[in-house]
Amino acid sequence: MVKLIRKGVYYMDGRIVKESQAFFTSDKKEQAVRNTLSYAILKAHNVGDEENLRLKFDAIASHDITYVGIVQTAKASGLTQFPIPYTLTNCHNSLCAVGGTINEDDHVFGLSAAKKYGGDYVPAHLAVIHQYMRECAAKCGAMILGSDSHTRYGALGTLAVGEGGPELVKQLLKQTYDIRRPEIVAVYLKGKLRRGVGPQDVALALVKATFASGFVKNKILEFVGPGIANLTMDQRIGIDVMTTETTCLSSIWETDEKTREYLKEHGREEDYRELKAAQPAYYDAAVTIDLSRVEPMIALPFHPSNAYTIREFLADPLPLLKKAEEQGRAIRGDDSFTLTDKVVDGKVYVTQGIIAGCAGGGYENIAEAAEILRGKSVGTGEFSLSVYPASQPVYKALVDAGYVSALMESGAVVKTAFCGPCFGAGDVPANNGLSVRHTTRNFENREGSKPAQGQLAAVALMDARSIAATAANGGVLTSALDYEYNRRVKKYKYDGNIYKNRVYHGIGKPDRSAELVYGPNIADWPEQIALGRHLLIKVVSALTDPVTTTDELIPSGETSSYRSNPMKLAEFALSRKDPGYVERAKAVAADEAERRANGSLPEGVLSELGALRIEEGTIYGSAVVSVKPGDGSAREQAASCQRVLGGVANICREYATKRYRSNLINWGMLPFTCAQGAFHVGDYLYIRNIAEGIAAGEERFVATLISGGKARDVVLETGTLTPQERKILLAGCLINYNKELSR
Repeated sequence: MVKLIRKGVYYMDGRIVKESQAFFTSDKKEQAVRNTLSYAILKAHNVGDEENLRLKFDAIASHDITYVGIVQTAKASGLTQFPIPYTLTNCHNSLCAVGGTINEDDHVFGLSAAKKYGGDYVPAHLAVIHQYMRECAAKCGAMILGSDSHTRYGALGTLAVGEGGPELVKQLLKQTYDIRRPEIVAVYLKGKLRRGVGPQDVALALVKATFASGFVKNKILEFVGPGIANLTMDQRIGIDVMTTETTCLSSIWETDEKTREYLKEHGREEDYRELKAAQPAYYDAAVTIDLSRVEPMIALPFHPSNAYTIREFLADPLPLLKKAEEQGRAIRGDDSFTLTDKVVDGKVYVTQGIIAGCAGGGYENIAEAAEILRGKSVGTGEFSLSVYPASQPVYKALVDAGYVSALMESGAVVKTAFCGPCFGAGDVPANNGLSVRHTTRNFENREGSKPAQGQLAAVALMDARSIAATAANGGVLTSALDYEYNRRVKKYKYDGNIYKNRVYHGIGKPDRSAELVYGPNIADWPEQIALGRHLLIKVVSALTDPVTTTDELIPSGETSSYRSNPMKLAEFALSRKDPGYVERAKAVAADEAERRANGSLPEGVLSELGALRIEEGTIYGSAVVSVKPGDGSAREQAASCQRVLGGVANICREYATKRYRSNLINWGMLPFTCAQGAFHVGDYLYIRNIAEGIAAGEERFVATLISGGKARDVVLETGTLTPQERKILLAGCLINYNKELSR
């Protein structure tokens, strides 16, 4: 089904050839490296050298968890107008889970920013961010930067990257996205999907094969091969958006007449151009997928890579559910969490089905689900099914084609475009529930659970087709493979009047006389101090899980309603993973404030340091220690919440994603890695001449570790930092850096 080729390959004549079998000369290989789609697009957007890319994007996009902070940061740095097309969407905080006006206040702020600075504004419930960008912005050969990790428009020929908000701020300030040239991995597709198999099945098979080993981490996936022609655009899009879960940097696909037809249907045929890799094209590695062998998949809690074919899962579900159950019990801290009880008389019963968002809410996914459910019932028991079309144009097309009627008649509930079910702000399953979802993620602590309060549910990922088959079977988990239904769906018809009559189109039309409208919860970023000559760090949280997600660093769900108030949101940092973190971090921040006021650290801190001499010019801050942090969302708040609480560093073995490491740097936090043993809460690390070393481009620092009253040296490494990143760290954060530039 999926095979990995770990060494270089050539793509030529519609097939993959291993480098060892190609026998090309070095000059031929050098040219072949330049024949990939990725190389050409990166070159067209690069103002740096060939190895150290400095990229300028064609457009940027944000949703309502991130755009307030981005605009506020850019404004503090001297923003006068949006210099490139910027789309502000409202699909994450469409509902105010905490009560009050704060969500709608942010939406009003977003509209006022679009008017003042010249951007597009998409009101709530109209479209999820990525569907709108597919329908209205993605172009062949373009690059788009989004403040959401699932910014993926490769199926439309757009090289798109999901990053934290500060990277969008840089684009708004006419700066660049700096990165070492990434490796390119070919994803070679052949064969054709069978009935009952959908894009989520392909995606989960790909994630399972690549995630754990980091096979494509921070690399670009380039989809090639004859199998592309056998996929519809909705299928390509559904596979493409899930590449984020492999931890790749971005993705791009060869384009064809189906791509042209998609853009033509959306009134943008002029944005099409054929993208084909020149022959031969060289790739650093390859993934081959035989579409004809892909089966319906299920990703069990608590990660998209924890995937199995539904066939093998149902053959013996108890051991696999037992493993997830044990993980859930460890999360909740007791034995009351259950998954094995979902197996009754050899059948697996689920409590909820969801088809939603940028992955599941496409026209064909929902139309085929409706065909499977036509004339059937989801039942009157515990099981429920909710369907969220990804945009109002998709919703209207489904209505016009009769698919919404079929779903409603079956007992499914059809709702508006909303990302909430994906991160815990809508349709949270019941305690001990098991939900099957065609969404993007099923991380622990993500879908609304609160383990500290004894609430924990589980989510498994499946394709819309198998979710519909499960619904038609009364909640008994069922594969859609060979399920008898009409696979031929009616042609999609796009109605652009929906956006014409409701979206504020202000790109290129700033009104400097317009005022930003602030709600009472919108607060400025607190000031951050520059990096001192020396640095004293106290470990205030030590996480030992193999991977720490951004949802664990700052919980998603209703807490995101506070995203426009940095200090209020920071109160929730690590709350579902380490409830004592916030108070410990605040204590360090208070001690640093006393140092700045009185010129010396409190006696309690000095006594714990023993004989260690603290030199003049030392600043004091906290650090979170973990194994592999940053998997998941691009939300900058995973880092900024630590920073506003006095954080100065993270220490880990490796970072799960480039975007989380970038968020740390942009918020003035040192991205340390360390291979020397474990750290504990209460440990101190002292690094002399840190500012001088960062300025000089050093990557390796010897720190004195005080642990259990004993001192020893450890080595901390920052990894390679760009010249701009070094200056940001020295300044204390991106805002400070830009203020210095404007002086």
